[in-house]
Amino acid sequence: MNETRHRVTLTVNGVLREAEVPGRRLLSDCLRHDLGLTGTHVGCEHGVCGACTVLLDGEPVRSCLTFAVTADGHEITTVEGLARDDGEPSPVQRAFTECHALQCGFCTPGFLCTVTAFLRDNPAPSEEEALEAVAGNLCRCTGYQNILKAVHRAAELQAEEDR
Repeated sequence: MNETRHRVTLTVNGVLREAEVPGRRLLSDCLRHDLGLTGTHVGCEHGVCGACTVLLDGEPVRSCLTFAVTADGHEITTVEGLARDDGEPSPVQRAFTECHALQCGFCTPGFLCTVTAFLRDNPAPSEEEALEAVAGNLCRCTGYQNILKAVHRAAELQAEEDR
């Protein structure tokens, strides 16, 4: 049986990209397999772990629950697109490194995308707000102490840049 394929046009990390995908292709699979952007990780495939989180028009979404065809015409930011235009890591990426907020790194792309959007909307979070923001992403290695430190450090770094 031949499955109908659909042409999707996505702006991924600022670059217009096209792919021809089956209607049931997940955005995570499109990014990884059709576009070669393997920074988006697939963990549970049920939307629970958050490893596949990307930004869709600036908002965090679980790419393992999103059909690629529904993202047609939209802007996607993956972990590969978080760095500055000059290649320097973003404040969130720098903070995760400084605060040792990762170990194996599998969950890190989802955390980085989640925290990037969170700090855009809440640049000076309380401890409780930071905890709530990352609660939807699971990490099996680090615990969350250093991840929470990284959220606050990223907020500091962003505030310094905004001065």
